[in-house]
Amino acid sequence: MQIKIINKSAHALPNYETLASAGMDLRANIAAPITLSTLDRAIVPTGLFIELPIGYEAQVRPRSGLAAKKGVTVLNSPGTVDADYRGEIGVILVNLSQEDFVIENGERIAQLIIAKHERAVWIAVEALTETSRGEGGFGSTGVK
Repeated sequence: MQIKIINKSAHALPNYETLASAGMDLRANIAAPITLSTLDRAIVPTGLFIELPIGYEAQVRPRSGLAAKKGVTVLNSPGTVDADYRGEIGVILVNLSQEDFVIENGERIAQLIIAKHERAVWIAVEALTETSRGEGGFGSTGVK
């Protein structure tokens, strides 16, 4: 699929690193480094603006390496970019580690996945179809 994009950053457009990659890396587009102390959060600009077709969203997700190695993740994961949004894509990062984390210009900070979605139409009813699970919630299907 083709998606219109404006790139106001000094970095290349996001791209798929391998043929089977689901996501494209987003890079920080900042004039000066940003330091995130423990539990600090910041909206990091990317310099990217997109025009998605209706019925699609862009999901901003954590980079697994950044989360595992540095304890830095996307706070509202996944973040959603709606088809009618025309502003700059920003990434809400949070530092969950015990050490300061410095975000540098051009650093890969998150990944972007384009996903098709449906719109729901609610049907008000008095009862739902019974299942073996029923109302069993959090952890009700077992531990192992």
